[in-house]
Amino acid sequence: MTITKMELMELVRNTDDAGVDFLREGVRVLAQALMEVEVSDQVGAAHGERNPEGRSAQRNGYRDRPWDTRVGTVDLRIPKLRRGSYFPGFLQARTRAEKALCGVVAQCYIEGVSTRRVDDIARQMGIDGISKSQVSRICGELDEVVAAWRNRPLDAGPYPFVWIDALTQKVREAGRIVNTCVLVATAVNGDGHREIIGLDIGSAEDGATWTAFLRGLVARGLSGVKLVVSDAHLGLKQAIGAVLNGAVWQRCRTHFVRNLQAKVARHAQPMVASLVRTIFAEERPEDAWRQLHEVVDKLEDANLTDAAELLAEAAPDVLAYTAFPKDVWRKIWSNNPQERLNREIRRRTDVVGIFPNRPAVIRLVGAVLAEQHDEWQVARRYISIDAIRRSQLTLINPPDTDNEDAPELLSATA
Repeated sequence: MTITKMELMELVRNTDDAGVDFLREGVRVLAQALMEVEVSDQVGAAHGERNPEGRSAQRNGYRDRPWDTRVGTVDLRIPKLRRGSYFPGFLQARTRAEKALCGVVAQCYIEGVSTRRVDDIARQMGIDGISKSQVSRICGELDEVVAAWRNRPLDAGPYPFVWIDALTQKVREAGRIVNTCVLVATAVNGDGHREIIGLDIGSAEDGATWTAFLRGLVARGLSGVKLVVSDAHLGLKQAIGAVLNGAVWQRCRTHFVRNLQAKVARHAQPMVASLVRTIFAEERPEDAWRQLHEVVDKLEDANLTDAAELLAEAAPDVLAYTAFPKDVWRKIWSNNPQERLNREIRRRTDVVGIFPNRPAVIRLVGAVLAEQHDEWQVARRYISIDAIRRSQLTLINPPDTDNEDAPELLSATA
């Protein structure tokens, strides 16, 4: 392959302007010359050459195509043929660079960078900008990765502790903006590490949605669940009883205190919160139950009947954590770890605002959660293996002040 003197002179003339990048223009000239050689070999004759016997096709002008390279966007003129087709072989060889660019765009998307900001980043890399449709197409390549992660088998059990929560995302459907609920489940596996075991999207938080979500987890291998920690989502407690045989529900203490405070006047809310905190300050199960009954009596004496009734009714759910080893209490008595994960999800999704469809929600949230899941696998154990083993011993009956006998222990089965 040779570059003619005319082409070199054209290169020099084009780069006389201060706004022309000499390296980028050099790449264009070289690529154009290479295409001329390739197409000449394919048709059996050079441009303008008469070769009736050896020619297999006729040229038919050019088509423009931008080429994104490391030196910026290069405008190519690809030769066209009257019969057959031609595509430059070196463009295929540059797919790795294009994939690298796709990786940058996808990472920006996951990190919650707006489309406009992604466009600015692309221009800084020398690319002639990037549209919303291009960002969506590139990020669509994440779907296969997210789907493989969501559907992986749950084979690191038993999973004694599971945290579940839901957060709302806005999605366009049938010309309307509707609220959908994103369901997220995390768990501690048999090795003591945390895993994100489930992600799904539903139309509403109801018993049917939660039941389908939990059944999907069981079908993938979820087993050995002893305690499910969550807020008081509608229908979740019934779904746990129907799907996770042998598991009990721990109502998040943080959310419960807020629910309790809503039952009293504003001026009494700090007092109620202080009283409830004394329950969780106890270090023995029987003391926690005794203190709960005392708090109920104090609330009734203060004419806070609604709060007293709610606390007495929710006692088994609020104190479910006391059936497990004390060194795991602080990690299983609330849904705070899940709330921190939700804040990270919202930080990324708030940039989008309204998603175009449900798969787009799964794509972004799934990519964020998969990244967090991988980080947890190399982090220190969330719960020790010894505590995991001792957690397989559960109380037959929760301790109560009316029962003076020591609570019996039952060896749990996975």
